Amino acid sequence: MLKHALLSFVIVATIPSWSLAQGGFADLIDHIHLAAPDQAKAVEWYRANFGAETTAEGPDRAMLGTTRLIFQKSDMPKPSQGSVIEMIGFSVADLDGTMKKLQTAAVKVVMPAMVMQGVKSAWVVDPWGTMIEVVQDERKLGLHHIVLSTADPAASLAWFAASFGGKVTKAQGGLDGINYGGVWLLAKKGSSEPSAGHAIDHLGFRPLNVDASVAALKAKNVKVTTEPRPLTLPSGTAMRLAFIEGPGSVRIELVQRDNLK
Repeated sequence: MLKHALLSFVIVATIPSWSLAQGGFADLIDHIHLAAPDQAKAVEWYRANFGAETTAEGPDRAMLGTTRLIFQKSDMPKPSQGSVIEMIGFSVADLDGTMKKLQTAAVKVVMPAMVMQGVKSAWVVDPWGTMIEVVQDERKLGLHHIVLSTADPAASLAWFAASFGGKVTKAQGGLDGINYGGVWLLAKKGSSEPSAGHAIDHLGFRPLNVDASVAALKAKNVKVTTEPRPLTLPSGTAMRLAFIEGPGSVRIELVQRDNLK
């Protein structure tokens, strides 16, 4: 009994500072994987326009709070619009001022600032086809949300909650979503293609134990496209990862980070 109690203490004591969602997953979006022909240039674009912070992990990635923005090299990614992962969203304190700065920087504006369903927002697109919504929400600045386009939003969100934890609630503007560590995963009704090959290729979640999580998901008949395997980046950052497929063929990476950062 004492041995078991001590083991439990050690396990709890080694859990990192982020909180856990139901099912052994960290309560956060681990990463968003975008595509661009020049990865370093893409990192700089998001640093200059949306405050992404560079990281020693590599020149192909940046941090947005606790979420990594990772770029894979792709000469001609398909636009995110039309994909099951349709857009990402950032929040700013002053939308009008931000839009003026983005226009000065020659960022393509798809929809100018306006108020819809009580939310002041605008749409822009990055140079490689990722649709970006910019909203004014002072309660949570920075990376704010991810929007899924799916034939059955309620079923999709229920799947994410059952798989990674979280609770489906109403977000600002009325869309249903799940708040993962301050970043909303939203879902709206629409037709879409699988995310692989698009400007937003996939999303990442962080299990404590990727092998155990994959086994549990298999028991729920979730499609596993890549079995767990180790990966060490040139920077020395080590991880263990797997890929699964979610509703609407959304590509999802599961990343167990050995450095626990």
